[in-house]
Amino acid sequence: MPPQTSPKPASRTQVIGVVVFYLVAALAMVMANKWVLNATDAPLFFLFTQLVIAVILFGISDAMRVLPDRLTFDINICKGLVPMVGLNVIGLSFSNYTLKYVDASFYQVARGLVLPFTVLTSFAVLHVRPSLRILFACAIVTLGFFIGVFLDGTEVSLIGIFFGVVSSAITATHSVVIKQSLNVVNGSALLLSWYTNLLSAVVLIPVIVFAGEAPAVTSLLANADALLLEPGEMSALRKFVWGSAITGALGFMMSIASLLSIKVTSPITHMISSAVRGVAASLLGMWLFKDVITTGRASSIATILLGSIYYTWVKHVESQQSQGSGSSNGGSYERVKTEDIEAGRKSSSTKPE
Repeated sequence: MPPQTSPKPASRTQVIGVVVFYLVAALAMVMANKWVLNATDAPLFFLFTQLVIAVILFGISDAMRVLPDRLTFDINICKGLVPMVGLNVIGLSFSNYTLKYVDASFYQVARGLVLPFTVLTSFAVLHVRPSLRILFACAIVTLGFFIGVFLDGTEVSLIGIFFGVVSSAITATHSVVIKQSLNVVNGSALLLSWYTNLLSAVVLIPVIVFAGEAPAVTSLLANADALLLEPGEMSALRKFVWGSAITGALGFMMSIASLLSIKVTSPITHMISSAVRGVAASLLGMWLFKDVITTGRASSIATILLGSIYYTWVKHVESQQSQGSGSSNGGSYERVKTEDIEAGRKSSSTKPE
């Protein structure tokens, strides 16, 4: 039996290229989402158009044979992905509502409880007992969240915080479901992203109607506000179309970026790039949307990032120790879970992490 050769590690240029690609796509995604959400009363319809555009781009890429896996459609796979799709629709919807009601610079704080919720969910559902260092990391992140909510010194939207907390809890549950969902598609993250986007778009159609967005969608498509605009102003419809096109394309790019990131970078590298993204998003929010970065808000973001980076380092150390002792205690799952939390898309491509 010939000896197995280990895969060639990625070069420094490849790692830098993937990290920069991910950072640019993720930052542009958040800013473009906020730009449109500030001007529309139909956030779910906006999410629907993003998903449809991403699905179309997946189809074009598949037709051109540029994807590593061929796209398929199997009704049995669809049935197996029902929990994944349901959580994805709810999670994306609440994420969009969070970004609509809070500043772009505060978005990371509003969804700052993803990590503690994930550790709690893993313990409750998968019986993965966290170490004391993991609990300490969660305590740091939770402290950062409360600093931003209660000690910020500026008025924050309570409904935005509510959506952010619920979105964080859903994301945590999503990170547990993703393992079973990957098994349904034979471990292909690309196929999982394709099915999730396609089925989520279908499910969103009745949700848009039941959520009462039909009048807003009708008004938007009729371009009803065009007559009230000042010369040189962009209508809500034109902004919506451009925003949908940009974020839909970015959503597709985020899927590719997440796949490349999982393949090329380590969890620590990815978390550092996520930290840079969080700081850059706050600065861009201050510049583009005139957000106010108070000392309390800056302290909150820094504390959350510190706790998240510490968590990633602890997980890396524990993973190395586990491999060294020959243990097989869910290492592959932890890798998937870490990438799902800190990458942001994870398998859903339009989430503005």
